[in-house]
Formats: sequence, structure tokens, C-alpha cells
Amino acid sequence: MTTTELPTALAEIADDFRTASNDLKLQLLLEFSDELPGLPERYAGRLDQLERVDECQTPLFLVVEVDDAPTPAERRVHLFFDAPAESPTTRGFAGILHAGLDGLPAEDVLGVPDDAPMRFGLADAVSPLRLRGMAAMLARIKRQVREKSTG
Repeated sequence: MTTTELPTALAEIADDFRTASNDLKLQLLLEFSDELPGLPERYAGRLDQLERVDECQTPLFLVVEVDDAPTPAERRVHLFFDAPAESPTTRGFAGILHAGLDGLPAEDVLGVPDDAPMRFGLADAVSPLRLRGMAAMLARIKRQVREKSTG
């Protein structure tokens, strides 16, 4: 993967959005919102252990876990999000990032271009402020991956 390419799963999601009408884009976001997994029990009710993404219009919290493995390729990333059900756009963005990045090697997640959220063709369907929230989620994910995969 070069620095300008998206990981396969994320690229496929981006292609689906780019080729969809604005109405279908919003429907896809709802589907990703509905598919976002809940927090595992170890984080349930413990938002103090997650990082808040202040750029999101609604409260969104995330935490990244990176497997402790001998080689970078074996250090898999696991993403966990908490966003209110009444915030389908924010949950949808989290769902996209979860579906596209969860389980990938840390080096692949770190290689995701910072402009990835702009590659979904969502600028006509959602506000720039909302897209900024998705970009902030990605930035925090990458920062946490860097912090937790050193060594």
C-alpha cells in the first residue's frame, strides 16, 4: 500500500459511496451506523477510558487497542467507538472507519492518508463540519496506534 492508497476494505467502501447518489449515500451512512458494534464489556459505562473526539457535532468517544506481537505486521488494530444512537451520521462515520480499519496491521492503519474522509464523495451529502469530525476520528485513531504500537 502506498501512502496515497486506501486499505482494501476502506477503498471498497469509498467506491460504494463515490458512485452512489446523495440519497443513497445517506442510506449507506445509516447502514454503517446500525452496524457499528457496541462497546465490549470492559469499556461499557467507562467513557473515561476512551478519548472524546471534540470535533464531532455529537459526543463520540473512541479507543484503539493494538495487539502485542513480535512484528509490526502481526500487531493488529482493534477499534471501539461510543456514539449515541440518535446521531446516525456520526455513528455512520465511526462505522465506516470500523469496517475499513478494524483488524488491520498497525502499519496499514498508519499508512491511511489523512485525506481519506474526503475520498468518499460525501461533501455534497453532509456538511463540511461533519466531514471534519470524521477526519478528527481518523487522526486520533492513527495517533493512538502510533502510541500503542511502539517497540
